[in-house]
Amino acid sequence: MESAYLQFDSVSKRFPGVLALDNVSFTAREGEARALIGENGAGKSTLLKVLSGVHPPNEGRILLDGREQNFRSTAAAIKAGVAVIYQELQLVNELSVAENLYLGHLPNRGGWVNRKTLNHNAEKYLAELGESIDPKARLGSLSIGQRQMVEIAKSLARDAKVIAFDEPTSSLSARETDRLFAVIEQLKQQGRVILYVSHRLEEIFEVCDSATVLRDGRLAHTYDSLEGVNRDELVTRMVGRSIEDIFHYQPRPVGEKVLEVADLNGPGLTQPASFSVRAGEIVGFFGLVGAGRTELLKLIFGATKSETGQVFVDGQDVTPSGPREAIRAGIVLCPEDRKKEGIVPILSVTDNVNISGRRHFSPLGFFISESRERTNARKHVDRLAVRTPSLSQLLENLSGGNQQKVVLARWLSERIRVILLDEPTRGIDVGAKSEIYSIIYELAQAGIAVVAVSSELPEVLGISDRICVMREGAIVAELPRSEATQENILSQALPANAQGHASEAV
Repeated sequence: MESAYLQFDSVSKRFPGVLALDNVSFTAREGEARALIGENGAGKSTLLKVLSGVHPPNEGRILLDGREQNFRSTAAAIKAGVAVIYQELQLVNELSVAENLYLGHLPNRGGWVNRKTLNHNAEKYLAELGESIDPKARLGSLSIGQRQMVEIAKSLARDAKVIAFDEPTSSLSARETDRLFAVIEQLKQQGRVILYVSHRLEEIFEVCDSATVLRDGRLAHTYDSLEGVNRDELVTRMVGRSIEDIFHYQPRPVGEKVLEVADLNGPGLTQPASFSVRAGEIVGFFGLVGAGRTELLKLIFGATKSETGQVFVDGQDVTPSGPREAIRAGIVLCPEDRKKEGIVPILSVTDNVNISGRRHFSPLGFFISESRERTNARKHVDRLAVRTPSLSQLLENLSGGNQQKVVLARWLSERIRVILLDEPTRGIDVGAKSEIYSIIYELAQAGIAVVAVSSELPEVLGISDRICVMREGAIVAELPRSEATQENILSQALPANAQGHASEAV
């Protein structure tokens, strides 16, 4: 590896009431993949936005190849050879692949777009990544993995020397993840500087050569080499305390049957689903992408209308025709896509906590009582230890873990009997995960029936009393905690023709 190409020198960034970055310094070399890790709110996203010209630093410098940069816009950062590939891809689904790849600098001739050059160049950069994607195809027709490759090709078309990845595998299948890792290795071989942000620590050891750990906006530790470093050490650096077992599984007595799903069928399922959950029990669901887990939860919640079957709560048929009926029956859902389906990002913490339960705090049923809503929001924000400067803070400004806590706080305002959790810790750091697990255990301890869907097998194994496995739209196995192992769950989750390829599920 060469000497440092990218350097952060005493970088600080302030927002009203928040010191997001405090005197952060580290370097990255050509051909190096450096992990940037820390809890939600540690300053990782702010650092990437400073690097990409979204936010100028209040103090400190960024240097590229020894030259100080003063990025006042994203265009300036792009021109200097910096590309950031965010978790939410910056692409336009209605445009072609080639148009996305050259967004903002379309090749032209006499003021007209030169389609021949556009498509030829796009095809060339995609081929460099081993992709045979049609440059004329509409971007929205591609898989999420292919779209990510288009985003990477876009950085190559702009001759980016520094490429930062923000949670790049959060929506990828195992095969797409392997392909991404191969491309990152290829980029390293070309001498590009890679910054890699991920909460999945196993990926850090697979992809990265070094790591920088942030905590509360400060530099907690820098590893110039990850040789000899283990996961526990990184976790301790991230959260400031040792976490021997982040799941902290807590056995508890279970009561009578609360939720019963009987022969429920509808879009996304290939066979009617039947299972039950007792009071105080946590039933985990595992399956590969497309197994039907999310679709099943939406049928139970009434977000998707069922074609056949029934849903019972405490022995009463409450089969919902929509979410309103489900909520009134005591069934609530924390959806997989938190940003699109779980929160209203441009509203405050108070509004998001109360948005579905305003009937409980409205005199005469149609006046909004701001004082009652603030009191309710404060009660649950304090109970769940939501980290927010104030109740009036817009939810989009909170970390993913705190946004998830606000979704949970909303349902604690209801009289719930069943809570459906779809990927409850997706995009959340290890410290916040442990806090979410504690909340889940508290809900179960209170006698609530808990259904938890997760793509992370260690999580399903770690928190569940019983595990249901789904494959190709059907429940194919049900295992008690004592019999559930990674091997037997994967053997049930994999299609018959894929047995032995367990990596596809991870």
